[in-house]
Amino acid sequence: MTGWSCLVTGAGGFLGQRIIQLLVKEEELQEIRALDKVFKLETREEFSRLQTKTKITLLEGDILDAQCLKTACQGISVVIHTAAIIDTTGIIQRQTVINVNLKGTQLLLDACIQASVPFFIYTSSTAVAGPNSYKEIILNGHEEEHHETTWTASYPYSKKLAEKAVLAANGSTLKNGDTLWTCSLRPMYIYGEGNPVLSGIVNRALGNNGVLENTGKFSVANPVYVGNVAWAHILACRALRDPKKAVSIQGQFYYITDDTPHQSYDELHNILTKEWGLRPDSGLRLPLSLRYWLAFLLETVSFLLSPIYKYQPPFSRYLLTVLNSVCTFSYKKAQRDLGYKPLHTWEEAKEKTVEWIGSLVEKHKGTLKKKTP
Repeated sequence: MTGWSCLVTGAGGFLGQRIIQLLVKEEELQEIRALDKVFKLETREEFSRLQTKTKITLLEGDILDAQCLKTACQGISVVIHTAAIIDTTGIIQRQTVINVNLKGTQLLLDACIQASVPFFIYTSSTAVAGPNSYKEIILNGHEEEHHETTWTASYPYSKKLAEKAVLAANGSTLKNGDTLWTCSLRPMYIYGEGNPVLSGIVNRALGNNGVLENTGKFSVANPVYVGNVAWAHILACRALRDPKKAVSIQGQFYYITDDTPHQSYDELHNILTKEWGLRPDSGLRLPLSLRYWLAFLLETVSFLLSPIYKYQPPFSRYLLTVLNSVCTFSYKKAQRDLGYKPLHTWEEAKEKTVEWIGSLVEKHKGTLKKKTP
């Protein structure tokens, strides 16, 4: 259990940074290797401040570069793989998403086997579980129910296949003769300070007289705070490395949620932004069933035009389904096997997120002042 090291992929991202902030507090951790395609200056400064007894080594490289992964994995005890393209809108080329999310994961697993890395934790998503229809209802879903997405959209499809690859690799023989043990964590929609999706929603509202866009008025979801998702990764890391606990989690997946109230996406965004004067859109919308069939027509047009022109529909059936479904999951299995209990309460998570949104509002005001002669 002594003198271990950890590689975090996607380390410069929203979740990756939070995992590293918690990892540096772990006992006997000698080195964290932080891998990402590029690190922003503020991320570099943040990691520099975190340097204590644990060395943080920044590695800039591509998840599709096998040689880079081979180097990154040398001498590593645990890999936490968060790197992914999260694209629920279909705006990024399909093959690019599949390459990064699936091929990148397969290459990393291969690198772990060659470098004899014994433990692998994969950041999956509840997108791999559904919902498959906006009429489908999943309430407090759990792992034994075997929910699985049937969507072929690039994000859920690539994440599903990547998770299958990770769990199938459990028990593989490493180059040194030891065994690779893996597990997967499936968080709900993650909110909190630094969330690029939430940042985009706020900035668009600020440019639209403070009116928030409709995202999912009819949904029921249980979003999860980023600090709690990061904490679940730390607990998974501890459990995999503990011979007494490892047996029950090897090859398993876990839904990661917290005590954030079950609510629609629109309600969540309204709660987090109303203090800063942002308000929901009160305009009328087409019925969901009509929007769904309109999305189908637009996707058909996009497909027919694809040989000569790339047409990007403004919305898709997949996105409409995700944003308008009743879909919640329970964290009881993670509680049982990992000892998971949310590190932050809903009130704490809300307060921190609201404060961060305030900084976005102030930044927007500052930008407007600069533009005004």
